Amino acid sequence: METTIEKTKSRSLASETWRRLKKNKGAIIGLIFLVVLVIAALASGFIYDYDTQIIGQNISQRLQRPSSEFWFGTDQVGRDIFARILYGARYSLSISAGSVLIGLITGIILGAVAGFYGGLADDIIMRIADVLYAIPNIMIAVVIVSLLGSSTINLLLALSVSAATSFARITRASVMTIRGQEYIESANAIGMPNWKIILKHVIPNCLSPIIVQVTLLIGTTIIAASSLSFLGIGVPAPAPEWGAMLSEGRDFMRSASYICIIPGLVIMATVLALNLLGDGLRDALDPKMKT
Repeated sequence: METTIEKTKSRSLASETWRRLKKNKGAIIGLIFLVVLVIAALASGFIYDYDTQIIGQNISQRLQRPSSEFWFGTDQVGRDIFARILYGARYSLSISAGSVLIGLITGIILGAVAGFYGGLADDIIMRIADVLYAIPNIMIAVVIVSLLGSSTINLLLALSVSAATSFARITRASVMTIRGQEYIESANAIGMPNWKIILKHVIPNCLSPIIVQVTLLIGTTIIAASSLSFLGIGVPAPAPEWGAMLSEGRDFMRSASYICIIPGLVIMATVLALNLLGDGLRDALDPKMKT
């Protein structure tokens, strides 16, 4: 019976959140853009051949301006920029989403422990988080990638450190506001283990700010990953990562500026869409806006 009630409440909360989200035109535009981008990125693996159309060179078609044949033009070695943009979304989105997911799991666990138990555990976890939070995420990623080597996996792990710090701080703050609630005391009174209280009652009631932070951090992580690839310590060439495409085209800013402008605009549009969606989710999940 309790499970049925919880499922009904969950469905009603989700439907109410979606109802409010639909009223935010910016959030819906951002959501549609992201859905189309994800579908296009997944489809690109079936449409284009990686060896011949994505990284293969065709000097006879180099530096072709945008046209009906090449929508975004071709780069300095004759590769179709449109195809590389779509395929590159697989790298940018998977790296950002993967690093945020790792940071999410790690940060929620550490933040919940720090906020629920307090004391020494709180001091140790949050002082480490404060130190990492004070260092720009790009610098942390540069150090980790430089030590471990340039690869997609190392880049993903490096970016997850900053994400974990943000989620730990948000989770701790949320846990500290609810750990004294009556339902938490009731769970303690009936002898429920602390780990079960955290998983079943504490973390589910902290999800609203965490969901919003996920969308915002994915956008920030896309910029960080592109910046590292632009510097040559991110996704190794010739993979069509958006930041690496910017780096490869910077020598042609005068003669073929579209090589740089188009990947830059795609990064900007993707991050803007994520921010619009994040703002919409924040408003939809804000308890103060409930009627």
